[in-house]
Amino acid sequence: MASAELRDELDCSICLSLYTDPVSLRCGHNFCRSCIVQVLDTQDGSGGYSCPDCRAEYPERPALEKNRKLGNIVERFLSTQPDMEEARIFCTYCTKSPVPAVKSCLHCENSLCDDHLTAHNKTADHILSEPTGSFDNKKCPIHKKVLEYYCPQDAACLCVSCCLVGKHRGHQVELLEEASEEKKKKLRKYLDELNHESAAMYTRIQKLYDYKKNIKKKVSSKRKMVSKLFMNIRKQLEMAEKKALSEISRQEEKIVSQISDLIKKLEIEEDELYRKMRHLEEMCQVTDPIRLLQEPDILVSDHGDGRRIKSEDDPDIHVSDPAVQDNGTEPITVQASGPGVDCSDNSMAAEEAPENDLHEMIDDLDEVVISLTLHRSLRDIVTNVTSHLGFHVPDILLDEDTAHREVILSEDLKSATQSEEEQKRPESPGRFLIYPQVLSRCCFSSGRRYWEVEWNQIGGCDIAVSYPSIEKEGDHSIIGDNDKTWSLYMEDGECEALWNLTRLLLNVMPTCPTIGVFLDYEAGRLSFYELCDPIRHLYTFTTSFTEPLHAAFYVYDGASITIRS
Repeated sequence: MASAELRDELDCSICLSLYTDPVSLRCGHNFCRSCIVQVLDTQDGSGGYSCPDCRAEYPERPALEKNRKLGNIVERFLSTQPDMEEARIFCTYCTKSPVPAVKSCLHCENSLCDDHLTAHNKTADHILSEPTGSFDNKKCPIHKKVLEYYCPQDAACLCVSCCLVGKHRGHQVELLEEASEEKKKKLRKYLDELNHESAAMYTRIQKLYDYKKNIKKKVSSKRKMVSKLFMNIRKQLEMAEKKALSEISRQEEKIVSQISDLIKKLEIEEDELYRKMRHLEEMCQVTDPIRLLQEPDILVSDHGDGRRIKSEDDPDIHVSDPAVQDNGTEPITVQASGPGVDCSDNSMAAEEAPENDLHEMIDDLDEVVISLTLHRSLRDIVTNVTSHLGFHVPDILLDEDTAHREVILSEDLKSATQSEEEQKRPESPGRFLIYPQVLSRCCFSSGRRYWEVEWNQIGGCDIAVSYPSIEKEGDHSIIGDNDKTWSLYMEDGECEALWNLTRLLLNVMPTCPTIGVFLDYEAGRLSFYELCDPIRHLYTFTTSFTEPLHAAFYVYDGASITIRS
C-alpha cells in the first residue's frame, strides 16, 4: 500500500506516469520536461502562461528548473520494483526462453503465447482472458469455478453453481461480458457528464481569472485616476492659496498706501505747526510792545480769557469784534476759519478729529472678501472633484405640499421631524394622509446623484427614493410596502432593505448617524453607505427605473432626519 501511495506521488499530473526528467515551475509544481514543454507550446500566443495544476499565471514563458532530487527519488523507486521484463506475463509452456503471453486460460490456469494459443484454441470449453498472473480472483471462492455471470441484484460475480444453488438462486443474472459492457456504457455516460461539468468548471475558472485580471486593471486605473485627481486638487489648492494671499497683499498695499499718504500730510502739517510754535516763542521774548504789536503775522493766544490777536493778512482768522484799540488793551475776539493752528479748545478738538476718525478715513482689512475668495476657490475644487468622479450633489429641499401633518419641517426645508401635534397645512393632492412621510421637491430622471442624510437615532426612519405616483393614502402608501419605493429602514438596532413588501434583514446596523445615498439612474442602482471610518457599504438595489425619482423619508416615534447635501 505504501508503495502504491508513493507511486501516486511520483506520477506526472499530465501524462499520469512516473516522472521523466522532472522539472519545476516557480509555483512549486513538477512535471515531465516533455509534458510541460508541450503544454507551454500550446499556450504560446495566448498572451500569458499558466501552471496546469494551480493556474498560477506568468506574463512570460516560465523557466524550467531541473529537479534533481525528484529525479533521484524516481530512480530509487524504480530500483526497488521488479524489472520491466520480470513484471510481464510470459507463456507457461515456453520454458527455454521467456515469450510474452497474449492470453491466459482460466480453466488451465496457464498463460499462452501466440503459438501455444493456436493449439489451445482447439479446446472449446476453456475460457480465455487477458494475460494474468493471478487466477484466484477469476474464480468463485466457494465453488472454485470460473466466474462467468453477474448478479445485478447483489452486485456480485457468479459461477454456474452460484446461479443454481445458494442465495443467488433464481436471481436474474447476466453474462460478465454483457454486464461489463453495460457498466462501461454507464461509466462512459457518467464520464461524459463529468467532462461537461469539468469543461463548465474550467470555463468558470477561466472567467474568474479573466475577472481577476479586469479587477486588477480597474484597480490600477482607479489608482492612477485618484493620484491624478489629488495632484490636480493640490494644484488647485496652491492656486486658491495664491489667490487668497494675493488678495491680502492687495488690501495691505492699498491700506498701507493710504496710511503712508496720511502720514506724509500730517508730517507736513506737523512741520508747519513747529515753525509757528518757534515763531510764537520768539515773539514771546520781545520786550518792546510796539514792535510786538506791529510785527506782521503775529498770533497771540491767551488760554486764560480766550483773547487772540492775529494779522489781518492771515486768511485763517475771522475777526468777529472790530473794536480793536491801538494800545492793545481792549479785548479782541478772533475765530479760526481755516486749517491754521489754534490753541483754543475748539482748535484742540479739530486737531484730535483726524485721529478719532482714522478708521473712517482709511480702509480697514476686508476679511469678508478674503473669506469669499477662499470659499469660492474651495467650492470650485469640490465641484470639479464631483464632476470628475461622474456624479452630482443636488441641493435637496423637502416639499411642504407632500409632508404629512405630523411631520415638522425646518425653515430651510432640510430637516423633517415626527411630532404628535399636527401641523396646520392646506389640503394638497400630493400630501401623505396616513403615514408621517415627505418627498423632496426635486426629482431625478437621469445621471448619477449623491446626498447624505443624518438621523437622530431616535424612533424609526426610512431613507428612500420614490416614484411621484406613490399612493398618498391606503395600506400601500407606506414606504417599502409597494413597488414605487426603495428604502433603507432603521429602528431599535435593526436595519432592513425594503421594496414591494419584501423585507431583507441586514446583518449590519449603522453606528454612525449619517447615511450616504448614491443613485445611478441609467444603471438602475441605488446604494446606501454608512459614513463611518472607513465607509461601509450597507445595501444596493438593482432594478430598472421607469419614472423620475424623489428623495423620500418616513419618520416615526420622534425620529428626525436632516439632509446634508
